[in-house]
Amino acid sequence: MLASLSIKNFALIEQLDIRFSNEFSIITGETGAGKSILLGALGLVLGRRADLTSLKDKEQKCIIEAHFEIKAYTLQPFFEENDLDYEDTTIIRREILPSGKSRAFVNDSPVNLQELQQLGDFLLDIHSQHQTQELSNEEYQIQILDAIAGQQPLLQEYKGNLSTYKAVKARLKKLQSEKEALVKEQDYNSFLLEELLAANLKEGEQQEYEAVFEKLNNVEFIKESLDKSLAVADEEQIGVTQNLKEIKASLQKIAGLSAEYQELFDRVSSVLIEFDDVSDEIRKHAETLMSDPEQLELVNQKLQLIYSLQKKHQVGTVEELLVIQNDLDNKAVFADDLEAMIHSLEKELEATIVVLDAKAAAISESRKQAAPVLIEKIIAILSELGMPNARFEFEIKQTDTYLLSGKDEVQLLFSANKGTSFGLLKKVASGGEMSRIMLAVKAILANYTKLPTIIFDEIDTGVSGEIAHKMGDIMKKMSKQMQVFAITHLPQIAAKGNQHYKVFKSTQGENTVSELKLLGNEERIVEIAEMLSGKDISDSALNHAKSLLIE
Repeated sequence: MLASLSIKNFALIEQLDIRFSNEFSIITGETGAGKSILLGALGLVLGRRADLTSLKDKEQKCIIEAHFEIKAYTLQPFFEENDLDYEDTTIIRREILPSGKSRAFVNDSPVNLQELQQLGDFLLDIHSQHQTQELSNEEYQIQILDAIAGQQPLLQEYKGNLSTYKAVKARLKKLQSEKEALVKEQDYNSFLLEELLAANLKEGEQQEYEAVFEKLNNVEFIKESLDKSLAVADEEQIGVTQNLKEIKASLQKIAGLSAEYQELFDRVSSVLIEFDDVSDEIRKHAETLMSDPEQLELVNQKLQLIYSLQKKHQVGTVEELLVIQNDLDNKAVFADDLEAMIHSLEKELEATIVVLDAKAAAISESRKQAAPVLIEKIIAILSELGMPNARFEFEIKQTDTYLLSGKDEVQLLFSANKGTSFGLLKKVASGGEMSRIMLAVKAILANYTKLPTIIFDEIDTGVSGEIAHKMGDIMKKMSKQMQVFAITHLPQIAAKGNQHYKVFKSTQGENTVSELKLLGNEERIVEIAEMLSGKDISDSALNHAKSLLIE
């Protein structure tokens, strides 16, 4: 329940500190006195967005703090899930800084507006005239039926299955798109793979073929160079070999005379041995070298194939071509694996659909069973509220679409008078009828939900007299199970409250401020008398007010 509210520097309120009881509280005041400001402050506590226009003094920050007693409402799991400190008396604070920045705190822990809104849904229901139109909303009608049916656990299971269904369906759609793209590429990829496989590529072979090609393509030039080298080496009189031998023989004669000459002799001997070996290698190359046009053509064709493939795939090496070949081969394998995964997901989706359909059918059946129970309860209350001939009918039809709350489309039909046909509630019910129907619904829901606090903002619109009496009785009865506030202009309802608060404006110097005051017994008589007769309060109005308070 809302235990207390503190407001500082908000709209026309400079400073307000007020405590509330857990019973039926009435709030009255002239139009424009500040009732909407009070609701606006509570709206900020519940997570509504704020702006600088909320500040009375633009140089000071606005602070709104609400204390809620929540021990009886099993909200510990919410606090744990959102990593918040739980307190039986939970304090929600909103601050609006002169800079326009807004901050929110739950038990002094910073929270974002989404978390605040979620917590607010468990704490407070502000029912405005605008929200009466919610009754025409199909989603709200479904929520009412589900509350009566008590099927929140089943709905949670359904939502879990729906989440799985959507995830599997999204995964399946993604894989099917990948498969479609692969199918489009498959023929071309197969051609590319076959082309690379036919080339029978091996690592390092490009360099080998290029070396062989250079050799075969320059046979005459190479042979000429080798022959000339052999001629220079082996010429009988002036060949390099003969000259080295003569140098060796000359040095041999003096090698024994000193270590230096011996070293020169040894070095020349080594050169001669090495040169002989080189000459033999040149001779072997010269003897084995021959022109082979066919081999040259084969090597050239292989190289041209490699170059062509490299150009096509925009790479520069055989190794890179082999990587592409492996990727193409993997794609072919992946296509087969993809088909298997798609088949598996299709089976999983079918199984999920079976479960979803079963849950949706169970939810729908529960709603069909809850509908006559709800209608009977609404009619019983409306009979007290001057609508004895009201009739209702729920049309519940399953669709092929998986909605967040099942597969049902729901329409609430209404007839206010005997002999009139049913029509859609939003089209045939008047404003006064909608107010009474909504009050009846809220009164019924109070027995099925654990909402701590409800604020009725002029739900009595369009009614008066004896009907207002009955509406007040219903709200007072609701207050036995939950904290109820009623903002009203009707004295018949105002007299039903356990506490009565008045919103009024006053002038303080050059400023106009709004204030909220808990009325004493005498003040309350005067306030209700004024509601009955206006500013000029008559004795009969005072007596009438007293009689209303006694009832």
